[in-house]
Amino acid sequence: MVIISDTSPISNLIQIEKLEILQKLFGQIVIPPHVDKEVLELINFGFDIAVYEHADWIQIINPIDITLVEELEKELDKGEAQAIVIGQELKADLLIIDERIGTNKAKKLGLKTIGLLGCLIEAKNQNIIKKVKPLVEKLESQAGFYIGNRLKNVIYELVNENT
Repeated sequence: MVIISDTSPISNLIQIEKLEILQKLFGQIVIPPHVDKEVLELINFGFDIAVYEHADWIQIINPIDITLVEELEKELDKGEAQAIVIGQELKADLLIIDERIGTNKAKKLGLKTIGLLGCLIEAKNQNIIKKVKPLVEKLESQAGFYIGNRLKNVIYELVNENT
């Protein structure tokens, strides 16, 4: 399977010290150079990124179609644009992306997507994690990840943690 990731899922999991969830779910992931650059910037905010720097299961690949990257950058940030183009070029099985505009653009271009919350649900379904709720709470408190109450309630119901 070819799995591509945008910045947000990786950086948010680093911030709550749970990056290994992606490795356990997908084995290996591919990121574009700009996503790598954005993740490395976490060090400027005091985050320990050693687990990322030693993650040999994350492969950095350059997009080939720079014209398409530039076209997508009119609506998306550089990391998202590169991730989508690489997803197309590698015929990725899945693109991990959280931003709504990027997700919609990726789907229009034929890519299957999942967000970080979807990854957490899948991790629980595969018994990689025991509970989703504490990780969602950490994402909100430690990473500043916004999740509306309605969405949280839907997620907690899906994973039987609505108490």
